[in-house]
Amino acid sequence: MSNTSLFLRTLLTNPRMVGAIAPSGTMLANLITSEVDPSAGPVLELGPGTGVFTQALLARGICERDITLVESAHGFASLLRQRFPDARVVCADAARLGTHDLPEGLQFGCAISGLPLLNMSPKTVIAILTGVSSRLREGGALYQFTYGVRCPVPHRLLDRFGFKATLHGRVLRNFPPARVYKIVRRRPLHYPAIVA
Repeated sequence: MSNTSLFLRTLLTNPRMVGAIAPSGTMLANLITSEVDPSAGPVLELGPGTGVFTQALLARGICERDITLVESAHGFASLLRQRFPDARVVCADAARLGTHDLPEGLQFGCAISGLPLLNMSPKTVIAILTGVSSRLREGGALYQFTYGVRCPVPHRLLDRFGFKATLHGRVLRNFPPARVYKIVRRRPLHYPAIVA
């Protein structure tokens, strides 16, 4: 099955999981990976789908065996295992990173996310952010794209949980147009209660 066919089938069966009407384009992949440096260490990718961002990471010199792909859709996970046999592919929910098959103590230099955060509850978004930040090395960042006009994580949640988001760039020639945000932790971890 082709990448496009698999993408469309997954979109039709679970549109909230995919959160897009077409696979991400090359310009978006280049922007979201533009600050990734092989010297920063292993890279975590959430929601890689068909692997467009993964391919961009490889083009930037990231070794395939240093990439961990967390994908919840079984069809995409199978495709990723075929396309990137040396990468670690984990078929799992990104909101439950702590309970899945990630090597204990492994810290990532950065994380790239293609997850449709706008389709998720605040509780799920915070679970993803806190799970990712606990796996990042000091100074590591999460790069998140969105089709929305502002950061997909509301400022009240960013402030409450100690994160800071800055606009990394825009890709107007993507379909649909997209923005990339760089999200970092501002202060030590704490987990206040979430009111959904």
